[in-house]
Amino acid sequence: MTLFVDMDEVMADTYGAHIEIYNKDYNASLTLQDCLGAEVWQCVPEAHQESVRQHARQPGFFRDLSPLKNSKEVLRELNNKYEVYIASAAMQFPNSLREKSDWLDKHFPFIPWQKRILCGDKHVLKGDILIDDRSYNLESFNGKSYLFSSPHNINTNGFERVDHWLHLADKLLK
Repeated sequence: MTLFVDMDEVMADTYGAHIEIYNKDYNASLTLQDCLGAEVWQCVPEAHQESVRQHARQPGFFRDLSPLKNSKEVLRELNNKYEVYIASAAMQFPNSLREKSDWLDKHFPFIPWQKRILCGDKHVLKGDILIDDRSYNLESFNGKSYLFSSPHNINTNGFERVDHWLHLADKLLK
């Protein structure tokens, strides 16, 4: 069975990185709880919103992300059971293509470059399972889809949800 796994907010903590950078840049104390149900840039004063929106354009942003808890261990096990592909939008930001590939080399070396789909629009994916934090990527997928919980999507309904990697392991590694 083919399993597609998104990177940002599924494998990599982009949301936490935005908050960390914002707090450092503005000597602020924004928390995840402050942002539930929204994008980070929507939770800061209007004068700072463009700065937050530009984080992903900064060199090193994608390369320096932290892996989400248990993602390495569970994805290694999934890779033994499924034909795993990493499917991530990597064309929107100038540095993301190279940095995402480098990040995968560092944190998930058991996923070879041949199993990485760094793309624009994910509607072209055809397979059995897609795990993503963005509902618009799941809407056009013909296989089984799982919405991976992230602060920005807590109010999204209509998809089977997985809250964390151990929850996903319970569903897919039985």
